Amino acid sequence: PNVEENIITGSVYEAPRNEIEEDLVKIWEEVLGVSNIGINDNFFELGGHSLRGAVITGRIFKEFNVKVSLRKLLILGNVKNISQYIKSKEKNVYEAIGKVEEKEYYISSSAQKRIYMLQEFDKESTAYNIPGAIEIEGKLDIEKLNETFLKLIERHETLRTSFEVVNENIMQKVHRMESMEFKIEEIKVKDETEIKEKISNFIKCFDLSKAPLLRVELLKLEEERHILIFDMHHIISDGTSIGVLTKEFGEIYGGKKQEDLKIQYKDYSEWQNKMQQREEFKKQEEYWLKEFDGEIPVLNMPIDYTRPLVQDFEGDSVDFTIGKEETKGLQEIVRETGSTMYMVLLSTFKILLSKYSGQEDIVVGTPIAGRPHVDFENIIGMFVNTLAIRSNINSDDSYEAYLRMIKEKSLNAYENQDYQFEDIVEKVNVRRDASRNPLFDVMFIMQNMERNSLELERLKIKPYNLKNNMAKFDITMIAIEGKNNIYLNLEYAKKLYKKETIERMKEHFLNLVKKIIT
Repeated sequence: PNVEENIITGSVYEAPRNEIEEDLVKIWEEVLGVSNIGINDNFFELGGHSLRGAVITGRIFKEFNVKVSLRKLLILGNVKNISQYIKSKEKNVYEAIGKVEEKEYYISSSAQKRIYMLQEFDKESTAYNIPGAIEIEGKLDIEKLNETFLKLIERHETLRTSFEVVNENIMQKVHRMESMEFKIEEIKVKDETEIKEKISNFIKCFDLSKAPLLRVELLKLEEERHILIFDMHHIISDGTSIGVLTKEFGEIYGGKKQEDLKIQYKDYSEWQNKMQQREEFKKQEEYWLKEFDGEIPVLNMPIDYTRPLVQDFEGDSVDFTIGKEETKGLQEIVRETGSTMYMVLLSTFKILLSKYSGQEDIVVGTPIAGRPHVDFENIIGMFVNTLAIRSNINSDDSYEAYLRMIKEKSLNAYENQDYQFEDIVEKVNVRRDASRNPLFDVMFIMQNMERNSLELERLKIKPYNLKNNMAKFDITMIAIEGKNNIYLNLEYAKKLYKKETIERMKEHFLNLVKKIIT
């Protein structure tokens, strides 16, 4: 075989030896964006993470009719082992998602129902808006810009979907293109102060009964300098969707023809609804009900102010970085324990919460892309599910033992991810409290959604930072793994915490990281 060393992983390069290995390498190279992958190269050392893992397992199922779980991917680690596993397994039937016949109303997904209820509870709230902005330098064709968005609205039904209650059920209504009113307004601005003011006025609540639940505005600073601002409602979009929108927006503006979408979001909602009748789904329900059996712990972190009677979403955040040496130490732990950076950081964060609260039984929420099927990859819509990870910290245990537990809990949660968070809340004995979220008040997010950088012909694009002053939870830790550093953001509810308290928490977290790696 062709043998040389892989620069990224340090493993000896061995070329694929058969058709299965060739097809697997092709899948890995496409998803990981790395060329010349050998059959001994480790998935995580090539930059793999749980989201990419989910995409790979979906594609393996479509290609080979064999289910490979994320747990198996983690254990097997490379193409050689996975190909042997595929050969040894019996084939499952790969089931394409069916298309729903056309009708006036379609069933909503579980996540859409929950977001609808939250928005209806406070119609003026912008907590579930997803705003964004980019700065564009160069000669911008505004007519073409408008046409591009109209093509996207035509292509993705979610961008022309509204919501109504029909016979006590929350339903989706897909509107025809000819009924869509959409035009990008260009507004002249003088300076940064006026930009901030315009953006602040632009982000306002959506009426869920009116489509599109997308707004776009263009701020003109100079003849060849604009800021494009957009806002979407979370009921029709999520982080992965923003990546899809960005990629397709650039391609359509540049004149590239898009392949037709096999299915639309309404087909996913129908599929999800049918899934809930299956035996496999009942097993997932059993797992979650067992996890949250008995009394559910309420995390009592020390707070600076009295908790408001009704949850307030005003927030702020603190940015910080785990340095090069410490990141290297954490990566070493990941390799030695066969875990992921997500698991290492989540375990560290939970230890921090335990030290602050004096509690051992702790639940932290974490989002998962929720696109278990290949056909969902390029659809704009709300697919994200929330996993509530519950674990007990025993102060006598070593860090390695606790990490092993978190690894196990995370993999179990991934394997039972089709069961929706909304349904857990409905089924378990959770105390309803308008001042808190159900099940958990702290969130941990490892952000490795594929962020497509936008490229437009003859235009220079750079992100424009929108300060998001929202906090849906008491505390949210967001982590992004760079090559040599880990970038973190601690978002917090301003009605509960002073900034200096969160700054202290940040220092305590960094100290814990140092402790873990020594």
